[in-house]
Amino acid sequence: MPELMRDPTREPRAPMMHSPSVERRAWYERSLVQLTLVRFREFMREPEAVFWTFAFPIILALGLGIAFRNKPADVVKIAVVRGTTAGDALVAKLGTAKGLKVESMDDSAAARALRTGEVALVALPDGSGGVRYRYDDTRPEGRSARFLTDDALQRAAGRHDPVAVSETHVSEKGSRYIDFVVPGLLGMNIMGGGIWGLGFAIVEARRKNLLKRLVSTPMRRSQYLASFLFSRFFFLILEIVVLVGAAALLFDVPVRGSLLQLFVVSLVSALAFGGLGLLIASRARTMEGVSGLMNLTMMPMWVLSGVFFSSTNFPKAAQPVIQALPLTASINALRATMLQGAGWGAVMPSLLIIVAWLVVTFALALRMFRWR
Repeated sequence: MPELMRDPTREPRAPMMHSPSVERRAWYERSLVQLTLVRFREFMREPEAVFWTFAFPIILALGLGIAFRNKPADVVKIAVVRGTTAGDALVAKLGTAKGLKVESMDDSAAARALRTGEVALVALPDGSGGVRYRYDDTRPEGRSARFLTDDALQRAAGRHDPVAVSETHVSEKGSRYIDFVVPGLLGMNIMGGGIWGLGFAIVEARRKNLLKRLVSTPMRRSQYLASFLFSRFFFLILEIVVLVGAAALLFDVPVRGSLLQLFVVSLVSALAFGGLGLLIASRARTMEGVSGLMNLTMMPMWVLSGVFFSSTNFPKAAQPVIQALPLTASINALRATMLQGAGWGAVMPSLLIIVAWLVVTFALALRMFRWR
């Protein structure tokens, strides 16, 4: 049959074969994808981890935003002793003063109100045409009340300031406390996800002897550790969208810089903290041990790195160490991007510090990691 006839002069063709290196590379790629998916499934099966990663930062930002919201100027409550013509005139002069709420009382009621903190100052005529002030000078409200009351009386008496002044009240997005604290919360959340999320998972697998089973497979150590870092990518996008989106929606927190730059800063920070988490968990065998190491690592950064207040409040001699911390660099870059609209050049020094932490911690984690 023609289909069975073969040209005797034609060399037989060998079957198609992939080189071992190509097959090995494909296997490694598939295994890395599966390991990353495992990390994703493990996270989604832990409701507590989902709550602390996504819900808690929003609740914290909501509480801080309400507590430190912009409020109208404070009104100081004072008492004026009545019963005399001078006292009534004093009430009339102070009744229209800005920032003061004046109540007319008898002498005993005014003394009791001052003692219990109901009023910050008591004003009473001294009998010679002057005014006597009673107040606690250790209380900020008392000192403010004394200044406002005396200023109002002196102006009512015809005092003129030698220098003319004017006021312009400014309230802009970016200057409020909630604007300051949201980038700090984002940096803190990225750090927690990188250190807690990776460290606990590795130590738990080591404690249950799961790593002992994995060591018998052809999987590389770098693949196993890299799968934890890659799993952070997806959750990082959600963290940024949830926290920054909620802050913008609830408190109108601005994002003046590039969203791409914000994501890159967050991504590099997540990788750096992931490397730090891998390093902490590289040899820890118990949950108590890794918890202590994590708290020892994160507690100084919570205090020093400017999450809730500026890191520049600490002494100048400590600033080189504080500015070299990865959380300080991350928060500085996030604030510069969100609040100042700074470009790549402004955040590059902070990014270099974060990248240095990423390279050093991941290299040390690869060297020190133990399966058992």
